[in-house]
Amino acid sequence: MNKHTLFTVASFLFCTQVSGDTPDGIYHKGWIDFNKNGKMDLYENPKAPLEERVQDLLSQMTLEEKSCQMATLYGSGRVLKDALPQDNWKTEVWKDGIGNIDEEHNGLGTFKSEYSFPYTKHVDAKHAIQRWFVEETRLGIPVDFTNEGIRGLCHDRATYFPAQCGQGATWNKELIARIGEVEAKEAVALEYTNIYSPILDIAQDPRWGRCVETYGEDPYLVGELGKQMITSLQKHNLVATPKHFAVYSIPVGGRDGKTRTDPHVAPREMRTLYIEPFRMAFQEAGALGVMSSYNDYDGEPITGSYHFLTEILRQEWGFKGYVVSDSEAVEFISSKHKVANTYEDGIAQAVNAGLNIRTHFTPPADFILPLRKAVADGKISQETLDKRVAEILRVKFWLGLFDNPYRGNGKQAEQIVHSKEHQAVSLEAARQSLVLLKNEMNLLPLSKSLRSIAVIGPNADERTQLICRYGPANAPIKTVYQGIKERLPHTEVIYRKGCDIIDPHFPESEVLDFPKTTEEARLMEEAIHAAKQAEVVVMVLGGNELTVREDRSRTSLNLPGRQEELLKAVCATGKPVVLVLLDGRASSINYAAAHVPAILHAWFPGEFCGQAVAEALFGDYNPGGRLAVTFPKSVGQIPFAFPFKPGSDESSSTSVYGVLYPFGHGLSYTTFSYGDLKISPLRQGVQGDINISCKIKNTGKIKGDEVVQLYLRDEVSSVTTYTKVLRGFERISLEAGEEQMVHFRLRPQDLGLWDKNMNFRVEPGKFKVMIGSSSTDIRLHGRFEIAP
Repeated sequence: MNKHTLFTVASFLFCTQVSGDTPDGIYHKGWIDFNKNGKMDLYENPKAPLEERVQDLLSQMTLEEKSCQMATLYGSGRVLKDALPQDNWKTEVWKDGIGNIDEEHNGLGTFKSEYSFPYTKHVDAKHAIQRWFVEETRLGIPVDFTNEGIRGLCHDRATYFPAQCGQGATWNKELIARIGEVEAKEAVALEYTNIYSPILDIAQDPRWGRCVETYGEDPYLVGELGKQMITSLQKHNLVATPKHFAVYSIPVGGRDGKTRTDPHVAPREMRTLYIEPFRMAFQEAGALGVMSSYNDYDGEPITGSYHFLTEILRQEWGFKGYVVSDSEAVEFISSKHKVANTYEDGIAQAVNAGLNIRTHFTPPADFILPLRKAVADGKISQETLDKRVAEILRVKFWLGLFDNPYRGNGKQAEQIVHSKEHQAVSLEAARQSLVLLKNEMNLLPLSKSLRSIAVIGPNADERTQLICRYGPANAPIKTVYQGIKERLPHTEVIYRKGCDIIDPHFPESEVLDFPKTTEEARLMEEAIHAAKQAEVVVMVLGGNELTVREDRSRTSLNLPGRQEELLKAVCATGKPVVLVLLDGRASSINYAAAHVPAILHAWFPGEFCGQAVAEALFGDYNPGGRLAVTFPKSVGQIPFAFPFKPGSDESSSTSVYGVLYPFGHGLSYTTFSYGDLKISPLRQGVQGDINISCKIKNTGKIKGDEVVQLYLRDEVSSVTTYTKVLRGFERISLEAGEEQMVHFRLRPQDLGLWDKNMNFRVEPGKFKVMIGSSSTDIRLHGRFEIAP
């Protein structure tokens, strides 16, 4: 394969160094004798067509070898207990090969940093493992090394980026592509070949703990950003494996964990909202991996669903890669969903549906042995087995693993991973993720000539609970307190914690009052005293790994623990208060919205948290992020997320209504004007494009970023649809007085809907165009018509 020439050359150099190209060795000039038969088989020939190589290898494989390709071996000392190959591996099930090894020596698990750092040692260890599978198994099929990658590469001391919720708040496609570039370069250098990223679930229920890991609640925004990450990863010859397919992100009542059954989503909503980002990932970005989820849809487990894994994924969308299960998804078919009598039957359902590789935190033999029995018992046909294995092998050939099994370069990794250039991208992402929710009387930016400032709150100097297990281990976190101190070297900066993120009675304290402990009273009194002594108070509140992550769903959207009580007490001192929120979900911060003059939402900004926040607070950076989620006033409004159907937010005399902060909202220290709207053509056919442009001008006195948002409304349709849908966005940066034309192109895909017969089509009629600074701050209006 021509695209892998460089990899092949690297392989020859490596192989010659290792074996000396001895006559009885398997490494030859131009090819590797994977099956050790002394001749170049078709699958070993780098110049042969990919499909011919796949079929040749498949024809040589036994049932044992095929079944081993369909399992993950979980690394890092968790399932794979040995750090390096051992003699006993010849008696393990993987003596016949393995599909992939997940998170091997990434800094997590039993071995911690022993084999993850320094990077030369990590790459040497990975090469040793790969060499065992190439040299010691009969056919020498290389391993696909998988790893997580939603906050940067999940590897020891890799570059740590904002959480996906913060990345979504940037509304910046080019920036997400740059984040993907950094992650890809670090992954390649460290010999990872398949990255479980991005998460394409939409966060329509803010109670859900994994909202923090999503780009937001809108499918168009999520899909557009996800495409950037996928493209960046795969152009570096990595597989991008988006997750979790499908309808995963709406657990009943927002409850996570083992309650993941029966998402209450109608078929049209499922198509329009929940799986649309995945369609974009496969049809428009060409992702070669996908993770199947462990929930069901309308009573059918996704991982056992032929409709989802074959009819939609492969036949409708043209997916060309392999499907890996989320942890325990296969087991749940029989153990939780109980739609199979035995585990063997559940395996048969999954494989017949379209699953390629099972992943779980148990030995791969637990899956491989009953898989073999299911084939022997006729529950899985030989034809289906061969199809599933061929789909895995195609990906491995696409990766170039049969031309260069020994990817990665330790010395190069030492120069690339967490380099100054990569840190600069992380810092920029942290800055652009900041959303200014409120700035009454222009309290922000604060003066740098302050004599004293109090920095108060449980997140103000937090590090440990801001590091996610899905991001780099041992990441350096600069706290908000540190950032402010560095920004104001001549100012007295007083830090007081004030309270913990959660109180001793959490989560019962969400519904019952408990008296403060002596320690809680002391912490709060110290914070109030510090506030009284300072000119300005910066409160750093919100959530962290204790309240928002996988399996951290909540029943309330209020600030947890004693935080709101602390905020009220500090506000009562009469001092100017700025609230900085570090959190991964929308919050019902009603008191703050009414009484705190300035609110900056920073999400989880990553390693440059403190620097980015401090720059924004003191005017060295002008925040320009936008909300990728709706902020409700009460948890009782849920479900309450963009896009809205007609009547979703009607006024009421008996309940709270209206948003606290709308989707797309975000303020700036400058102002922007909108004008010169052009729509061409004003009348178009159902297969044509519509071009739209407008002029944006920075009418303020300082440089700033504006996120120009394009919304559409199908004026009359055959089914009830949304009051407006996002169909374009651009983040632009303008100097004071500068103006710029912004262009959008609407394709038929952007105008279509799922009609009464569940066919996707563009319906003739009039469309309303709305362009503005948020979903509710619309500055320009126009119309065009689609002719029959």
